[in-house]
Formats: sequence, C-alpha cells, structure tokens
Amino acid sequence: MFKFKSLAVGTTLAIACLGAFAQAASAPQTPRVDKREARQEKRIENGVASGQLNAKETNRLDKEQAAIGKAEDKAKADGKVTAKERRRLDRMQDRASRDIHRQKHDRQGAASAVKP
Repeated sequence: MFKFKSLAVGTTLAIACLGAFAQAASAPQTPRVDKREARQEKRIENGVASGQLNAKETNRLDKEQAAIGKAEDKAKADGKVTAKERRRLDRMQDRASRDIHRQKHDRQGAASAVKP
C-alpha cells in the first residue's frame, strides 16, 4: 500500500513537472532583440560614466528602452512573435540606437547640465 501511494505521488509530480517544462520550452524567444537591448543599455551606461549623457537624457533613453521591453512582452503575450512584430521591434531599436548616438554626441553632458 505504501509503495502504491509513493508511486502515485511520484507519477503525479512527474506529470506536473513535464507540463511546466513544456510550457517554458514553448514560450517565444527573441534572442536577437534581447542581445541588442543589452548592448544599448551598455551604451547608455558608458555614456553616463563618461559624462556624455546628463540625467535628463539618460532618463529619456531609459524610458525608450522600457517601451521597447513592453512592446516585446506584448509581442510574446500570444505565444508567437510574428515577422511583423519582429520588424516593429527592430525599427524601435533602430530609432533608440540613433537616439543614443545623437544624445552622446550632442555637446551636452553631465558637466554642462549643471549650471553654476
């Protein structure tokens, strides 16, 4: 009797775990978007560290990155990231990349933002 209960509990747990693994494996992946997002975050951090970005610029760029993250989550919500959604995310990241470049090279910086 004890072996039967152990077997039943073990089988139930195994089935539950398989369902969880299958669900995690079927979640849509966007490795290209994630890598690019990480590189852009690094560029923003480097701009702050070097003094090329002031607080207002950094805040604006961080909000733009957050919007890309929300759009990515929305694209993944239905379980499939379509080609149209990938193009939209790519365009958003292109725009963010240009914004980062422009803000880092605009002769404003952390030092010029503080007025004596």
